Parts: sequence; structure tokens; C-alpha cells
Amino acid sequence: MSRVSTTTTEETVVAPVETGYWTRARKVGAGLVGFGLVAAVLFGSIATSQTVRFTLSDDAQGAALEIDGTVGAILFGLIAAAAGAALFLERGARWFTALLGVGIVGFVLSFLCWQISDAPAGQNFMPLVNIVRGTFLLAVPLIFGALAGVLCERSGVVNVAIEGQLLMGAFSGALVGTMADSVWVGLIAAMVGGAFISLLLAIFSIRYLVDQVVMGIVLNLLAVGLTGFLYERLMQTDQAKYNQPPHFGNWDIPLLKEIPVLGPALFESNIFLYLALILVVVIHIALFRTRWGLRTRSVGEHPTAADTLGVRVLGLRYRNVLLAGVVAGIGGASYTLLLYSFTKNMIGGKGFIALAALIFGRWSPTGALLAALFFGFADQLGVYLGAINSVIPSQFLAMLPYLATILAVAGLVGRVRAPAADGKPYIKG
Repeated sequence: MSRVSTTTTEETVVAPVETGYWTRARKVGAGLVGFGLVAAVLFGSIATSQTVRFTLSDDAQGAALEIDGTVGAILFGLIAAAAGAALFLERGARWFTALLGVGIVGFVLSFLCWQISDAPAGQNFMPLVNIVRGTFLLAVPLIFGALAGVLCERSGVVNVAIEGQLLMGAFSGALVGTMADSVWVGLIAAMVGGAFISLLLAIFSIRYLVDQVVMGIVLNLLAVGLTGFLYERLMQTDQAKYNQPPHFGNWDIPLLKEIPVLGPALFESNIFLYLALILVVVIHIALFRTRWGLRTRSVGEHPTAADTLGVRVLGLRYRNVLLAGVVAGIGGASYTLLLYSFTKNMIGGKGFIALAALIFGRWSPTGALLAALFFGFADQLGVYLGAINSVIPSQFLAMLPYLATILAVAGLVGRVRAPAADGKPYIKG
């Protein structure tokens, strides 16, 4: 295994180069060939000849893409296998990401052709608008959580406390939003709640040099215990006074909402989705195109060199960790100021999926967005399959987003390198 330095327009990355026969492309290609052939044979044999419809609306009406269930299961399975074969033969190594995407999509479509064709009569369709809308909705807290991770870890601080930041944001938004009867006051409170957890992370990790991973786990437990205690003492005793927060409505964007499929799903949505997408763009530009971003990345890669050039390493880390808490707090508010009231431990592990999205997205805001959408789709797919009475047990459907997380991080992400100083405390000489 040799190592070479490859320069991009954004940063210099040290990437491993595999020189043996079983390169990453061959391994992934072989896996896709296997999955594709299993899909073609297994799903093709148990799918029915019922016409499968992928409707371009939020119901069974209107235009649709139609295909015979058995034919679709076999065809899409073979497409996945063909993409894998191209990778295995290294005919498309330069198109690794595209071929990997084709293979995954082919396998998923083969699976869906089986499931939809086998659904009860009248339910043999998938409303794409609903699927896309649900994917974005379920991905929103993951996007905010992953962005919080990007801000911390690009600065050299491991953020395992995303779960606690989301939970504290959700609790603070619900409590203060209810008492003030204002979604905007609730949103500000959620930011403060997330920043509170970040402040503790910053103080103990940066000032007192506590192990950052251990500190993150402790803060998650603190958030669960504190919010659970206050929930039982306040919210359960008087829901109307402490736990009935007002909710943001949808904000439609004229013209853009007329775009087929994406328009109704993306541009007839809520403030949290718009904020998440805006923050992805803003943080990406700031991280790779501004002086602050250059200093942040230098502190995360080589803090001693940054300090030599006059960068206040510890001060920058404090500010970025606090900013990460504010961002994660907004993600927590998307639970209680959009759809639900607060319940104990309502985040349910989504903070750890956001951490996986951060790694899957290679510590990049845009990569984190795509990873969050991938996990959001897995979650939405489980909801959809339950709605059409899938033969797959509901317990397995509930596991889909977590299985997708394991598959993505362990099988698809490949070798990645975190910022060199990530998790390493800096002691000023």
C-alpha cells in the first residue's frame, strides 16, 4: 500500500492507493454483481406480473412510470449486476461513484418491483412525491446534526454529542415555545439548548483536555437524563402549559413548486428544510472559500502550524464548537416546532446516524447532505413498505435506517481520513 498526495481545488488530501488485485473497485464490483444476481433471481421469481406504477404525484392518479413486476425485478437486478461487472473489470474505475449509484438504485428498484407487485390490490403503486417529501423531512435533523459535526471536526474536536445537542434543542424549543406561545422564541431557545451542550463539550475537551469521545457520550447521557427528569416533573404534569408548542407551517415558493415531483416535495415545505439547504451552501462556501474556513481547516489539520501563523487555535475551536451546537439545536427544534410535542428520548439515535452521515460524506457539507438524504430515504422506505402491508416484518422495516447506516459506513465509504488533528487536544507551548 503506497500513499500519494492528490490536490483538489478545495484542499490537499492524502489518499491511499491500492496496488493489489482486490482494489476497492473490484471488491465493491463483486459485491454489486452478487447482489444484482440475487435480486434478479430471487426477487424476479417471487414478484408477480402485476403492473407496478411509480406515479409522479402524491397519490395513485396522474402520470406514472409503469412496468411489469416480474420483468422489472429481473431487469433492474441485471442492471445492478452490470454496474458491478464494470467496476470489477475496472472498465469504469474513473466512474466509481456513478456506477456504485447505478448499482444501488438498480438493486432498490428490483426490490421495489417485487414489493409493489405483491402488494394488495389497489396498492400497487409508489407515489414519488410522497417518497421524496418524506425523504427530505426525515433527513432534516440529520442534515443539521451532520453540519454540526462538520463544524466541530474540521476544527479538531470530535463531536459524539450530536444526539444530546439535538435532544436538548428539541426539549428547549418545546418548553420555551409553549410558555411564550411563539415558534420564533422556541427556535431561539432550541439554539441556546444545543449551544449549552456544546459549551460543556468545549470546556471539558478544550480547556480540561478530557477525552472527547468519552465526553460526548457523557453529554448524551446528561441530555437524556436532564430532559427526561424535567419532562416528568413539568411536561407530564401540565401538558397545556409546558408541552404544546406552536408549529411552523409550510412556506410555498411560487413557480418552483410547479416542477414535477421535486417541486411539490421540495418547494412546498417548511422553514427547517430551507434553512438546512441554505446552511449546507453557506458552510460549504465558508469552509472552502473564506479566511475563516482556511483557518478552521488548518486548526483541524495542523494546529501548531496555524498557531505559528497567528491563528488563535483554542479561541477558534471554542467558537466553532458553540456554533455547531446552535446548528444542532435548530435540528432538534425541527421535531417539536414542526410536527410533534416533546417525548422522552425522542431523537432515538438519529444523532449517531448524523455522525455516520458526517463520515459517509467525508467531512464535507455537501457530502453530509447527500448522506443524510440516503439515510432519510431508507427511513421513508420503511414507512412506505409498512403502509402497503409488506410481507417483511415491521421490526425489520424499523431497522432499515440503521442497517443502511452500517452498510454505508462499513461497506461503501471506503478508506477515509478524518482531519489530522481531529480528537487531539492542543496544548499551547
